[in-house]
Amino acid sequence: MRVAVYPGSFDPITNGHLDIIKRAAKLYDKVVVGVLDNINKKPLFTIDERKKMIDGVIADIDNVECDVFSGLLVDFLKCKDATVIIKGLRTVADFEYEFQMALLNKALNPEFETVFMMTNSGYSYISSSMVKEVAKYNGCLEGLVPEEIIPEIRKKYI
Repeated sequence: MRVAVYPGSFDPITNGHLDIIKRAAKLYDKVVVGVLDNINKKPLFTIDERKKMIDGVIADIDNVECDVFSGLLVDFLKCKDATVIIKGLRTVADFEYEFQMALLNKALNPEFETVFMMTNSGYSYISSSMVKEVAKYNGCLEGLVPEEIIPEIRKKYI
């Protein structure tokens, strides 16, 4: 079974993230969305809130599951019997950072491969940071995030 992990903070999940998840699900037997609990960041949503939102939007994709992790990504891959790391790229700047991370992960475990997927051009301008900025000023979130999580995002700014 070919298992891939799509890691990220997903604070919150965007339509760009969901696009990568759906496309990766067509390529691998199983995709694990790995939500990073990074103690060095101050996310808007708790780890449990992020997982719950993701679980809701992936519920209809049979070969995708969500789990949380902290620590090294390579250790999480081992726990999930995965051999592939999926990374979505929006820009050249994304590639420079993700390329360094891919080399580090390869040094930590040469058996793991990183696969870069270009974000659909319709989502290339969307980031979780931008979503939070739009929400903060009560802007329109339609088209940026899955519709079912818009109320959760709005609650954070009331």
